[in-house]
Amino acid sequence: MVNPELLEILRCPACVRERDGLLTLTHETWLICQDCGRKYPIVDDIPVMLIDEDDKWLSTAAEALPVPPPAR
Repeated sequence: MVNPELLEILRCPACVRERDGLLTLTHETWLICQDCGRKYPIVDDIPVMLIDEDDKWLSTAAEALPVPPPAR
């Protein structure tokens, strides 16, 4: 599980300069940006905050995200 204090400070790398980029923890294994909807997997308790990683999941609905996320 990701440290709750870390979740409070993490922001979406695609949005952080123009918007809040707040992230919501989903399925205990995904972070979803409240502004743009980008999805970032949490693999081995480490959030993978790469914009390229999100591009794989951009068109996937939150309820359809695989749990656990596939390993990179």
